[in-house]
Amino acid sequence: MADITAQELAAQVGTAWRSDWIVLDQGMIDAFADATGDRQFIHVDPIAAAATPFGGTIAHGFLLLSLMPRLAALSDQPRIAATRMQVNYGGNRTRFLTPVRSGARIRGRFTLLAMEEKRPGQWQQTTEYAVEVDGTDKPALIAEWISQFFT
Repeated sequence: MADITAQELAAQVGTAWRSDWIVLDQGMIDAFADATGDRQFIHVDPIAAAATPFGGTIAHGFLLLSLMPRLAALSDQPRIAATRMQVNYGGNRTRFLTPVRSGARIRGRFTLLAMEEKRPGQWQQTTEYAVEVDGTDKPALIAEWISQFFT
């Protein structure tokens, strides 16, 4: 992936990039449960979760959301050259559409919706982030996310 200027990225509104696939395994789910205290049985108890309509443990929705930086780093989306700092600004919407079973392969799809200069050297990027699950057509998650870049 190449480094480009913020202006060059702004010209690519509407473009989508995908990350490499990663496996979302039970160890990752358990670590997230430990970090957040969300130890609901559908996430951490394979035997009890097998008796649910999910048929096994599923990832936390917030785990899928929190994988955004990791999947973005694995994507082919160009990076803004000379970025001094990037911060999360917030989200416009987040929808958890389909559960993701432990052991599934997932990847991120990042569609650039907007890129605007708020003030000299401060850019605001709005991206649609979707989590795709290998073997399914429906994404597990769609979120519209806003980041700010300082160059």
